Amino acid sequence: MKKPSADCAGTEGECFAVGEFELLGVEREAGKPAFALMGEIGTRKYIGSAFINPSRAIRERLWKRVQEHAGPPPKGMKRPATQWVKPGLIGRVKHLRGEEDLRHASLQDFREKD
Repeated sequence: MKKPSADCAGTEGECFAVGEFELLGVEREAGKPAFALMGEIGTRKYIGSAFINPSRAIRERLWKRVQEHAGPPPKGMKRPATQWVKPGLIGRVKHLRGEEDLRHASLQDFREKD
């Protein structure tokens, strides 16, 4: 049995948390997996990228929403392969617990901001 790393208090599943973050844009490059670029809700400060859920239905729904909500990049963000979105899309992201930025993150789902 694999011994948990020092930052884990038990099983591997306890090392992860799920949080909500604002979707800033989606980075898509041919031949590579797509990433959701995430930021703090409200400030839109970039905090990391997340793999997009492998569910085809979620990916297609997300891409449709991204195209409908196309917008300018947040201040200081320059990533040429990114489709930026207007504020208002919130992503539910599973990520490594206890880190300041998103690490080992995956976008599980998303919704419109209330």
